[in-house]
Amino acid sequence: MTNSCVNMVGILSWWLPPMRNADSVIALIPARGGSKTLPRKNLQRLGGHPLVGLAIRAAQRATLIQRVIVSTDDEEITAVARRYGAEVPFQRPARLAGDSTPDWPVFCHALEWLARNEGFYPDIVVHVRPPAPLRRPEDLDAAVRLLHAHPEADSVRSVSLVSQHPQKMWRIVRGRLVPWVTSNGVRETYNLPRQRLGHVYIHNGVVDAIRARTILQKRSMTGRRVLPLITQPEVSVDIDGPMDLWLAESLWKHHKRA
Repeated sequence: MTNSCVNMVGILSWWLPPMRNADSVIALIPARGGSKTLPRKNLQRLGGHPLVGLAIRAAQRATLIQRVIVSTDDEEITAVARRYGAEVPFQRPARLAGDSTPDWPVFCHALEWLARNEGFYPDIVVHVRPPAPLRRPEDLDAAVRLLHAHPEADSVRSVSLVSQHPQKMWRIVRGRLVPWVTSNGVRETYNLPRQRLGHVYIHNGVVDAIRARTILQKRSMTGRRVLPLITQPEVSVDIDGPMDLWLAESLWKHHKRA
């Protein structure tokens, strides 16, 4: 947690009401310059566009998003983002751009900057990750609509069915295979047909929609009441390495994305 975010949370009780922009929805695209598994990942190209450009374009085409903001520490990404029409009103501090930096302080920093410098406090923040480039604008709108329809919810997260069920996964302990998931009283669940194991979903990075108060007041990117938005496999690719990029390129060509 950064000191600025601590200060932001500490003064919410009197600061937020006059600055709150009712029903405002922003897209925040985190795009740091570094990446170990795929160098300069956010600038890798797919269908002739850098991944950060595709994230910006999807957010711009969503009907329920009013502002598209990129948070980056990188000058080249800043230039690309502005060329695609996104706002880059601040530079992300280097301390928030490391390999192990979690999302929360990055989003807290962005919201604090908007509040302090523009008097702007959105209702909903849509998290648009560049490494999930096959998302559609309607996926972003669907997440916002779902959150609007459930005022009790803290956030919405996109998920898809897992291809490998966790009850068929193993650990190696002292040279022996040990089931990763306990069987809950059922003998050898790892030997059961997959159809009998029930549905399990994984967060796929296509879209998150989070109430700003969840980020600032609950100090969380999800809160406790999280709603699922189930997306199809063809939009759920999360690029982490060269093989993922190859798969995304194949799907892109198959679906003839414009």
